[in-house]
Amino acid sequence: MIATLVIGLREGLEATLIVGIIAAFLRRNRAPLTPMWIGVGAAVALSIAVGFGLQLVEQALPQAEQEGMETVIGAVAVVFVTGMIVWMRTHARTLSKDLVASATAALGRGTAWALAGMAFLAVLKEGFETSVFLLATFQASADTGSAALGAVIGIAVAVLIGYGIYTGGVKLDLGRFFTGTGVFLVFVAGGLVLTALRHAHEAGWLVIGQQRTVDLGWLAPNGSLRGALVTGVLGIPADPRVVEVLGWVLYVVPVLAISLWPRAWRPSPQRVPRVRAVLAAAFAATAVVLAVAVPSGSGADLPRTVAVSGDARSVTASVDGDSAVLRVAGSGREARITLPASAHRRVARAGTTADQWQVTEDVPSADRPTSLTLDQLVGLFGRVPVGVSPSTNPGPFAADWTVRDTVTLTTVDGGVLEATRSERDVLTLRGGGLPAARTTTLGRDVWAVPTADADRAATAVAAAQTRAAELRLWNAWLPLVLLVAAAAQAALAVRDRRRVSVPTTTTPGTDPSRGPPADVPARSLDHAVR
Repeated sequence: MIATLVIGLREGLEATLIVGIIAAFLRRNRAPLTPMWIGVGAAVALSIAVGFGLQLVEQALPQAEQEGMETVIGAVAVVFVTGMIVWMRTHARTLSKDLVASATAALGRGTAWALAGMAFLAVLKEGFETSVFLLATFQASADTGSAALGAVIGIAVAVLIGYGIYTGGVKLDLGRFFTGTGVFLVFVAGGLVLTALRHAHEAGWLVIGQQRTVDLGWLAPNGSLRGALVTGVLGIPADPRVVEVLGWVLYVVPVLAISLWPRAWRPSPQRVPRVRAVLAAAFAATAVVLAVAVPSGSGADLPRTVAVSGDARSVTASVDGDSAVLRVAGSGREARITLPASAHRRVARAGTTADQWQVTEDVPSADRPTSLTLDQLVGLFGRVPVGVSPSTNPGPFAADWTVRDTVTLTTVDGGVLEATRSERDVLTLRGGGLPAARTTTLGRDVWAVPTADADRAATAVAAAQTRAAELRLWNAWLPLVLLVAAAAQAALAVRDRRRVSVPTTTTPGTDPSRGPPADVPARSLDHAVR
């Protein structure tokens, strides 16, 4: 509730100030206010429609797509709030002048629709930012009702404060107000970064950097005031992951520095390109150091020859693309089994993606007995088969066999993870007192990699792949982000250098935004944005 209240208060006050500045200008110029209110109303309605539309679209999606949608909304909200903080920080002093100039241009076109469009666009920016930011905050909140109530209260208070400033009845240091709320919103947006990264993982988009860092359960116990502040307002979970902490730090530290950096410490326009060039070089150097110094990591190398239990001693796999050859050694002979590409598929084993081949064929049953006694049946099955009664079906029975042989090979990067050969016998019994033929099945493993060995190998491979993926966060993805930041700073340095090199000239003249004197005096809001 606190987060949405501050969002509604700040965004609502910004929109109210914009409307107040435009209204004061129109009163000074004896222009009607109706077109402005039409534009404001249309912008507010469209902003609300955008918020509800995004919510309806998200609810209509399956669970995984909902997580992806929430990730996108959270990312857009972070971009909006960052742009809002930076924009207000750099344009607050000229906000009134810019709006008056736009209103003057609209009046100069001589149409009410131009003025309505100007007010519409000015308020739509604030309204759209508010809708997306509040929607992302609602999604991260455990109590949507209280979050919505906080937003309504914040907007209502903002309207009252804005009206008081417009009429001159309220004195408010807007510089400190926007700085203080800006700092608070930086931490709220940092929580949205954490939430967006968590939703990206749940959507299957982000699989690296998922190790737990610290347990914050003591700091944010469920149902406590601290828990509501840390988790509900600031969006910090009790079990932050590595990539979430990294994203939070990379966002909060620079944006907080921009918000709080004193104006007296800011470099002059002539020095800004040099500062940006130094930042670009530092980012690029850090990226290179990380890419070179952090090891790349590799998966666990599984052997191509492994021991098996059963009627063989070992198996050796030779993988060539989507086909493979399996050599089985045992009993003084070696069998060669060809596994074609048509039998290949990708499977998951203990969190590891592996290649698997499975070949099934019927084999001759010449070595199977054609007649079985009741004792032989018990020896084969360990019990009397279902449908056979020793008292009424004493045997012997005529036996008809169908034997199906299945070979399965599972590999990771060419190494053997699992290998089995199993037989499934379909036995049909006749005679021996049976009123009709009885069919039963008998299965056994001819040879196989022991289950314990396969489980240990799968665990080792999964751990190695996880470590390699986590190292890629530090030697690939983070350097990539730093290189993008370096390129952005370099481009901005070139732009700023060109701006400094171009001389600026001003032409004296009258200010058209002053307008003729009005019979009814109106208070200017220039002081409200200083």
